[in-house]
Parts: sequence; C-alpha cells; structure tokens
Amino acid sequence: MRKLAITLALATTALSTPALARDNAWYVGVEGGAMIVEDIDWNVGSVEDALSVDHNYGYDVDATVGYDLGVFRLEAEVGYKSATVDGLTSSVPLPGAVAGSYDGAGGRTTALSFMVNGLWDFGDDDGVQGFVGPGIGVARVKSRLALSTASDIVDDSDTVVAWQAIAGIRAPLSDNVDVSLKYRFFNAPGVDLVSASGAEVSGRMRSHSILGGLTFNFGAPEPMPEPVAPPAEPAYTPPPVAETPPPAVVCTPGPYIVFFDWDKSDITPEASSILDNAISNYQNCANTRVVLAGHADRSGSASYNVGLSQRRADSVKGYLTGRGISDGVISTEAFGESRPRVDTADGVRELQNRRVEITYGPGSGM
Repeated sequence: MRKLAITLALATTALSTPALARDNAWYVGVEGGAMIVEDIDWNVGSVEDALSVDHNYGYDVDATVGYDLGVFRLEAEVGYKSATVDGLTSSVPLPGAVAGSYDGAGGRTTALSFMVNGLWDFGDDDGVQGFVGPGIGVARVKSRLALSTASDIVDDSDTVVAWQAIAGIRAPLSDNVDVSLKYRFFNAPGVDLVSASGAEVSGRMRSHSILGGLTFNFGAPEPMPEPVAPPAEPAYTPPPVAETPPPAVVCTPGPYIVFFDWDKSDITPEASSILDNAISNYQNCANTRVVLAGHADRSGSASYNVGLSQRRADSVKGYLTGRGISDGVISTEAFGESRPRVDTADGVRELQNRRVEITYGPGSGM
C-alpha cells in the first residue's frame, strides 16, 4: 500500500478545457500508466500461502471503444498488464533450493484482459466530468518465477473470469478529443498453474493502476446560434415647418424573438442584445402588458418540453424585471413543442424552435 500511496501522489493533476458535446456518440480511446501488483500468495499443492511473490512497479495499457448514452457509457476494453518479480518467500522446498526468502528472484507476471465496462458520468457534459463504474470479462494470467541459482520454478498461464472497478475524471481538449485520468482496481481470482516439478499452484492476481488517456469522440457539438436581428425601428422624419407638431411616439409591440442552446434556458450574449433593444422600445409603450411565450424543439418528450419552455420564459422574465419592467405587467405562457417555428419530425433538434417570443400591448401572445 505504500507503493500505491506514492503513485497516487505523483498522479495528482488539474484539468481545464473548452466546451464539448459527448452525448449520443461513439468514441475510441487509448490509456497507459503505472501499476502496482499486490503481493501474490500462491498455494502450492495442499499448502496454503506457501509461496509469496513481491513485484516491482509495472505498467498497464489498454484500448477502448464505446458509446456514450448520456449519463451512462458502455465500452469494450482490451488491456495488457506486466510487472517483474522483485523477490519471493517460500515456506516449502523449491526445485534446486530450500525454503526461505530470495531477494534476487526473477520472473514476470502478466495479464491480457478483455473486459466490458459500464460507466456513470457526473458533472457538466461540456466541461470536467467524473465517472465511476465496474467491468467484467476474462483475463489470461501468466506467471514466470525463477531463483537466481536455479531454472524456472513456475512458467505457466491460465484464463479466468476477472472483474475491475474504475473511477476517474475526463475533460475536453478540443471539439472531439478528451483527456482523462483514471484509477483501476483489477482482480483475477482462481488462477491455477502447474510448477516445473508438477505441483499445483493456485492463487489470484490483484493490481492498482493510475492511467492517463486520450479519447476521440465521433459526435460534434451543435453550432452556435446566429443572432436574429430585431424588427427595424420606424424612421423619424423631422417636421417640415416649425408649426408641424412632432410625430407621435410609436410603441413597437414586437414580437422580439430570442433563441436558446439545446436543453438550456440560459440567456446567451446574443439574446441579451435583443432583449436590451426590446426593453428600450418598451419605454414608448406606456407600461402596457408584456407576454412571454416559451417554446421548445421536438428533441425531448412533450411533457419535458413544456417545463423547459416555461423555464426559458421565466429566464426572460427575470432579465426584464431586473432592468426596470414591472413584474405585474408580465405574464408567461409555455407551449412546449406544440407551436414550432420550423416543422420537424419528432426527436429533431431545431434552433428556430428553441425560443421565447416577447410581445407588447393588447392581443399580445395570441
């Protein structure tokens, strides 16, 4: 465990990155890093824990392919783990040697694994995310043990069912590339080998790994919405003669339309510009009624989209009241996906339908 604590301390890092959409997309990745193998206590024949093997630091590499379903990812993984023997202690006689401790012992333990992992993501999808999950599959565990004064005492392999537990963080480096830092606990129990003398050798392999990785996502983020110009203001014509009264102030009722990012209700910088113009024009409308009509596209369920369109209308209301328009003259309506600006099939994301329409005066919102 002392070696594990040192490795974890060396792996501490900070990640800061641009935005990225990962949901509903395939991905591939590669990972690699340091590994610690727990001491393996082998049973030799009927003698339990007869042979204890210590390892040096090793390495762990793998490749993954998976699909991101949103908060859950399912992936297939092929990995290879390897560590050299640092020493061994035996409580039974060994071929060519007596029982005892052998600091100069050599050899290597490896595992070739094929796993299926299920990972749960948490945190902002367009920023740093954490993830945890289990994995299960098969592993080909091979052990070669040798003393400095004799030939190999064990050189055999076995294929067993293995499982693992994973935890880590990931963040986007670009629109399609993620960087990750991951901890893995790997367990391959029930390994049965045969020694050079024909004795049955059984035990398990456990390891702890810290892995850095790169992942390529095949999905692409939605394009940023283009700002929609507000209605043109009426031109002002100066009076031809001094006796002509100035033109009456005109109330521009709208509609003023602001758009939202997918599944968001936040006011974007483009929407702020349009709302500021609508607030300026409202000064000519004598504190008349204001109606906010919220809408959504058809990429979610109808009931969810009603709530989403209400949150969008509430965001616009908060913006208007925060800049001087009285809360008492503002009313909101949530139409969900029932009144699309652009007719689409169910499940299609459409920027023109993710909107709030602001209108002033009698008949607003009709």
